[in-house]
Amino acid sequence: MLYSALKRSFDLAVSLTFVLLFFWVFAIIWAVVRLDSPGPALFRQARVGRNARTFICYKFRTMFVATPQVATHEVSELAVTRVGAVLRRTKLDELPQLFNVIFGQMSLVGPRPCLPNQVELIAERQARGVLSIRPGITGLAQINDIDMSSPTLLAEWDLRYLQERSIWLDARILIGTVLGRGSGDRVNRG
Repeated sequence: MLYSALKRSFDLAVSLTFVLLFFWVFAIIWAVVRLDSPGPALFRQARVGRNARTFICYKFRTMFVATPQVATHEVSELAVTRVGAVLRRTKLDELPQLFNVIFGQMSLVGPRPCLPNQVELIAERQARGVLSIRPGITGLAQINDIDMSSPTLLAEWDLRYLQERSIWLDARILIGTVLGRGSGDRVNRG
């Protein structure tokens, strides 16, 4: 209970502070995405959250508008825009998810939210109780280079996070993310 209260307070404090202090970064990225390819700068997509409820997740758009709504590892790398490649590599495409954190749909740290059509991953997470916690912008699996292309392995690492979660572990995951650990979800190079 104390952990949950501290985590939520930390999530809100960091997210609000970052949005207020760095709104100009959001504006620059928004403009660059719009100049790079036609379409909106923000990408909205349904994701599976806490207790398997869906919510709209926000990101800066990194792919062309006509790209199918499937898991990233199922998308060709040709779908990624020039600016999108940089945003994905630096993880700056995730910044709008700070609003999901403020709205209480996500946490800074937790299992990455999946798409509603990723039924195998949802089933693996449900079997392990992972869907009982808020998804995160970053997570233990992500900093260890485990993406959604291996649902069982990912769910096992999500369970490990669920069992070991603490303020100390969250801090280590955040620091690892800021230092560039993990490559994020990989697109299909085939």
